[in-house]
Amino acid sequence: MFDKKFKQDPKKRFSSRVENYIKYRPSYPQEIIDFLKEKEILSNTSIIADIGSGTGILSKLFLKEGNLVYGVEPNVDMRNAGKQFLTKFSNFISINGSAENTTLDDNSINIITAGQAFHWFNLENAKLEFQRILKPKGWVILIWNRRKKHTNEFLIEYEKFLLKYGTDYKTIEKSKLDFDKFFGDKEYKTARFDNYQIFDYEGLEGRLLSTSYIPLDDHPEYDNMLLDLRQLFEKYQKKGRLKFEYITEVIYGYLR
Repeated sequence: MFDKKFKQDPKKRFSSRVENYIKYRPSYPQEIIDFLKEKEILSNTSIIADIGSGTGILSKLFLKEGNLVYGVEPNVDMRNAGKQFLTKFSNFISINGSAENTTLDDNSINIITAGQAFHWFNLENAKLEFQRILKPKGWVILIWNRRKKHTNEFLIEYEKFLLKYGTDYKTIEKSKLDFDKFFGDKEYKTARFDNYQIFDYEGLEGRLLSTSYIPLDDHPEYDNMLLDLRQLFEKYQKKGRLKFEYITEVIYGYLR
C-alpha cells in the first residue's frame, strides 16, 4: 500500500537514485535514429530540446549524430550527472529548466524529445511551452522503455514483486496519458522497437533501485525486498544472468 511518507515531488524523486540510474537504466535502440531519418523527421542539423534529460541517456543518441541538444532538467543531481556523462560532447548544452518553463527562446527548436519523462509533466502547461519554443512544423517525440510484463515466468513474477513493494507503483501504472488531447485528435503516430538488458544480480538490484517508486534503505521493508529479489534472481537466472526485456515505444507528432 502506498505510504504517504514516501510521496515525492516528481522533480526531486530521483535525487537519491542517480548513481544506479546511470549504471543500470537501459539506453534506447539505435533503430530509433534510423527510423526518424527515414521518416524525414531528423537530420544532422536538427536542433533538439531533450526535456527531462536526466543523466543524458537519450540525449547521447542524438549527440552522436552531431545534433545540437539542449538538455533541460529540473533536478540538480540528475542535471549534474548528465553534464558529467556527456562531457565529451561540445554540442550538448545543459539547461536548468522544466517542461513547463524551459527558458529556451521562442521558435528555436526543431524537435522536442522526452525519454521516460513525459508522464511527470503538467501536460497543459507543457503543451503551451512546447508550442512556444518549437519552430513551425516542429516535432514532439516521446519515448519510453516499457518493461515487458508477461512474456516469461520471470517477468510475470517480477511484476508481482513490484506490486508488493512499490510505494506508488499502482498509481503510476494506472495513470493515463491523453495523447489525443495533447497532440490533437489522432495527430500522432506510434512506433515500437525491441530492447533488452542482461543482468547479473548486482545489475538487477541496481536496476530495481533506480526506479522512483521502489523503497530505499530507510524504508522498513527494504531488507525483505532485497531478500525476495535475490530469491527471484536465483530461481530464474541462467549461468548467473537474467534477460530484462523491453518494448521501446516512440510516440511522435505535431502539436495543434
